[in-house]
Amino acid sequence: NQKCGGRKKTVSFSSMPSEKKISSANDCISFMQAGCELKKVRPNSRIYNRFFTLDTDLQALRWEPSKKDLEKAKLDISAIKEIRLGKNTETFRNNGLADQICEDCAFSILHGENYESLDLVANSADVANIWVSGLRYLVSRSKQPLDFIEGNQNTPRFMWLKTVFEAADIDGNGIMLEDTSVELIKQLNPTLKEAKIRLKFKEIQKSKEKLTTRVTEEEFCEAFCELCTRPEVYFLLVQISKNKEYLDANDLMLFLEAEQGVTHITEDICLDIIKRYELSEEGRQKGFLAIDGFTQYLLSSECDIFDPEQKKVAQDMTQPLSHYYINASHNTYLIEDQFRGPADINGYVRALKMGCRSIELDVSDGSDNEPILCNRNNMTTHVSFRSVIEVINKFAFIASEYPLILCLGNHCSLLQQKVMVQQMKKVFGNKLYTEAPLPSESYLPSPEKLKRMIIVKGKKLPSDPDVLEGEVTDEDEEAEMSRRMSVDYNGEQKQIRLCKELSDLVSICKSVQYRDFELSMKSQNYWEICSFSETEASRIANEYPEDFVNYNKKFLSRIYPSAMRIDSSNLNPQDFWNCGCQIVAMNFQTPGPMMDLHTGWFLQNGGCGYVLRPSIMRDEVSYFSANTKGIVPGVSPLALHIKIISGQNFPKPKGACAKGDVIDPYVCIEIHGIPADCSEQRTKTVQQNSDNPIFDETFEFQVNLPELAMIRFVVLDDDYIGDEFIGQYTIPFECLQPGYRHVPLRSFVGDIMEHVTLFVHIAITNRSGGGKAQKRSLSVRMGKKVREYTMLRNIGLKTIDDIFKIAVHPLREAIDMRENMQNAIVSIKELCGLPPIASLKQCLLTLSSRLITSDNTPSVSLVMKDSFPYLEPLGAIPDVQKKMLAAYDLMIQESRFLIEMADTVQEKIVQCQKAGMEFHEELHNLGAKEGLKGRKLNKATEKGIIFLWDYTH
Repeated sequence: NQKCGGRKKTVSFSSMPSEKKISSANDCISFMQAGCELKKVRPNSRIYNRFFTLDTDLQALRWEPSKKDLEKAKLDISAIKEIRLGKNTETFRNNGLADQICEDCAFSILHGENYESLDLVANSADVANIWVSGLRYLVSRSKQPLDFIEGNQNTPRFMWLKTVFEAADIDGNGIMLEDTSVELIKQLNPTLKEAKIRLKFKEIQKSKEKLTTRVTEEEFCEAFCELCTRPEVYFLLVQISKNKEYLDANDLMLFLEAEQGVTHITEDICLDIIKRYELSEEGRQKGFLAIDGFTQYLLSSECDIFDPEQKKVAQDMTQPLSHYYINASHNTYLIEDQFRGPADINGYVRALKMGCRSIELDVSDGSDNEPILCNRNNMTTHVSFRSVIEVINKFAFIASEYPLILCLGNHCSLLQQKVMVQQMKKVFGNKLYTEAPLPSESYLPSPEKLKRMIIVKGKKLPSDPDVLEGEVTDEDEEAEMSRRMSVDYNGEQKQIRLCKELSDLVSICKSVQYRDFELSMKSQNYWEICSFSETEASRIANEYPEDFVNYNKKFLSRIYPSAMRIDSSNLNPQDFWNCGCQIVAMNFQTPGPMMDLHTGWFLQNGGCGYVLRPSIMRDEVSYFSANTKGIVPGVSPLALHIKIISGQNFPKPKGACAKGDVIDPYVCIEIHGIPADCSEQRTKTVQQNSDNPIFDETFEFQVNLPELAMIRFVVLDDDYIGDEFIGQYTIPFECLQPGYRHVPLRSFVGDIMEHVTLFVHIAITNRSGGGKAQKRSLSVRMGKKVREYTMLRNIGLKTIDDIFKIAVHPLREAIDMRENMQNAIVSIKELCGLPPIASLKQCLLTLSSRLITSDNTPSVSLVMKDSFPYLEPLGAIPDVQKKMLAAYDLMIQESRFLIEMADTVQEKIVQCQKAGMEFHEELHNLGAKEGLKGRKLNKATEKGIIFLWDYTH
């Protein structure tokens, strides 16, 4: 948040061009007739300011000043072929000043038989949306201009509102008390404040020069429409309904498929959605969704930004335990800071309910031979060990059935250690995992195999049946850190006595001291776990990032906060997740940005507390450093496009007591992940609007390692007193859903705030057109002259180099096929006037609408040739349609070539890979045979591993 605060404020003085909200086509037409200034963009890169108006008879668009005759400085509505939102014409693409023009403020009017373009820029996205919606409505209704004269009184929405009013009008006089009207509107829209509704009634009555506490049916309908119509949702509805003011089942189906990325959608599913969300009886019966029902649907859980598939366990849970990030708590027994905070059993309840799978028990001797948990900085309050483990047993598997790790900080005498063992065996019973690890295995068991098991992490005595007790190093991490930082520290650790019974409860999480990676890789057993202080782990992560990742492929690492964090502040878990560290312990009692990241990260995979690490951090033949600059070897970078459209019902910051209810909100978008991906951008500030601020700003981020990335939306007040925080939401990249989504904002302490949301549009794309399943693809035109082909560098091992030389040609073929396919898609998108983030389905829908004659008949026919769909003209067609057909044919030809040749090319590449992989285990010996020694041999071996990983992916 401080990063945002250091940036210059950008202020939007008005989120709407007038005080009256746009709630219908009639409002758009009225605004256009009043006119406004727009920038006219010419192909020669010149831009002119012109005042545009719509004629009162709705027949033509006019602008002034102009050198042309007044009758020539106009455009007949009947000549308009299409209206495009955004910079999607040749004029915008070739204009030297295009980069300075906001995408959301630009629109184009295509007219005449040759589809000439009138390219315009509004002073805000709102104004652009009004013109685009109004013009589209006019074009689609050009044969029925009298519709607008009739106004809004006969629309389905007004008919529904009349029935609502009449049902509440007990006397049937067509008039009701203001109090009753206010209550009725609040029932229909619970998010509205009573004061705002009363103010709206006063405004309406004042405009009619009335002073009364009674409301007519017409006034009720007008107030509801102005208060409850979100302009951004209205513009979207008009766009996807083909310029109607409601959606039918077919409109909804296309919206869900093409825009929202929903698969297996049917008309029956759409009709069911309409029945559940449409408010009017007429709409439910006739199968249409009006603006209020559509708004309700967009706000529902069905349009949540979080992928519903990730609300259940969706990852492979059969990998070794070391291949997962594990939800972990530090000082779980605390609910305040670690300096003075008392021990409290509720700390365990909270952590376990949040899906925590690694909790800490700091156990000391208590009175009456009863072990206790206490904060040793505050010995006045404590809880009994027995009561804690009883609570753990009760809540251990409520949020997750996967294994729970108990990190035991043992500070007890031998006598009370035995009491601990007796109590754990009695309370946990057969849930305790005590099976001895098998030396024949190389990796830890999987979470699936360890379901509903409790694993004790702690010190262990040597495996000698005659040893009943012995000395081990102390597990008191904070005391150990204090000793290390002291002047007279001599490198020796404090020793404590450990009884055999407690030692025997430790099986696959034996605590050992970290020395260095070389020693660990040679002598550490897979069932042994090292704990690192935040300071030590940070140093290792900076100095040996690759070694840390390789170490964590096999062994568990636990990171705990620095002892200097006496306020129980939190470390940044992302720094250690980037190195593959599985157990990053967090102070759950301390809210803030770091805890937001932790909570958001473990929402995925059903919130089960285990998240599978990226394959580049698990595979034996892989190489990864968190400090990688730019593209990660073997991983396709993705582009994340986020449009912040609007906000809903923002509260004022909790700590801003001296401030009034008015806020000036803005939104920060933070990308967290590997350093190359970390980024932050912010919207403009919308002044004095907490109910429905319109931002309409689009941002793009490159994400090089999507599996490790998170997005954090933060809403702040730009005119704050004492506190600027309004709300936030953090979500893993892999859990994003594409399309129009509402983001449920959380408070500072992490609670969901009722009715407080951000409305956004999400698109995920990549250069090569692959992307994630059900996500849209970005096409970037790349000619052969600038095409980047995969280069195979020599690694210094002749045997390997010779094998992979034969892969050069098939790799080049593969790149050509991919790029040619992408270029063909780019061409057809550009001709259709669609942005790069548009899906292929949207492209084909647009294309089909362009291939229709003036009398509404198709100008082409679909012909199947060798199972491929070609389009053939039915007679003479205009040049514009010829260009579209040529682009379509090229796309089909490239698709056909790709489909027919891909398997053959891939087989050639795979054969080379298999041949090379046979030498994976022998790289070191191979280098030695070829005469390499010392550093040259190690370098060649390392290069070989990197090369094999890169080539495989």
